[in-house]
Amino acid sequence: MNKIVASSDKAIEGILDGMTIMVGGFGLCGIPENCIAALVRKGVKGLTCISNNAGVDDFGLGLLLQQKQIKKMISSYVGENEEFERQMLSGELEVDLIPQGSLAERCRAGGAGIPAFFTPAGYGTEIAEGKEVRAYNGKPHILEKALTADFALVKAWKGDPYGNLVFKGTARNFNPVMAMAGKITVAEVEELVEPGELDPNFIHLPGVFVQRIYQGSHYEKRIEQRTVRSKN
Repeated sequence: MNKIVASSDKAIEGILDGMTIMVGGFGLCGIPENCIAALVRKGVKGLTCISNNAGVDDFGLGLLLQQKQIKKMISSYVGENEEFERQMLSGELEVDLIPQGSLAERCRAGGAGIPAFFTPAGYGTEIAEGKEVRAYNGKPHILEKALTADFALVKAWKGDPYGNLVFKGTARNFNPVMAMAGKITVAEVEELVEPGELDPNFIHLPGVFVQRIYQGSHYEKRIEQRTVRSKN
C-alpha cells in the first residue's frame, strides 16, 4: 500500500483540538520539524504532547508552546526551554515529568499492547504517589501504565512508500517506540526512496506501524548548545 502524502499539512489532517500526540526526538535531534511547523500553521489547540522534552524557545515544540497550543506536556526533561519552565511554574501548563527510561518503556509498552508494568524507577519519590507498589526480589516496584496517542509524529532519515523507515545514528532515539504507539503514525523523512531500495536487514521500523509518509524539506538540524575548543 502506497502511504505517501503530498505535504506536512496533508500529513497532519485529522489532528484536532484536545488530542494526544507523541512527538519523536531527543533534545533537537531527530524531531519532526516539518510536522511541528504544520501544527503551528493549523493552530490546533489544547494538545497533550508526549515527548522527551519540548525543544527550545524558538524551535521544535517550543513553537507550539509560544502559541499556547499545548495544554499538557508528558515528558522527562524541561531542558533549555525557558517558556516551558515559565508556563510550568506559573500553572499555565500541566506537566507530568517521568523518568526518561520509564517514559521510553511506557511508549514501548503502548506499542506492544502491554497495558502496564512494574519498575523500581521512581519509588520513594513524588512519582510513586498514588501508584500500586509490589516487591520483586526484595525490591519495591511501582506500577506504570502504558502510553498511547491519537497521532505519533516521527522523523526518519530514509523511508519508502510502504512506510518502512531507517533512522540515522542517535536520531533514532524515541522515534521507533513512539511510532509503534500512535493510532495514526506520520513519518517525515529526509529521503523518500523507491520500493526495494531499502535493505530489509537494515530497516529499523517496518511499515506496518506507519500510516502516512512524506519527504520533508529545509531541515535546520539545530543543536541545543555548541561547545568548541578555544584556539591556543
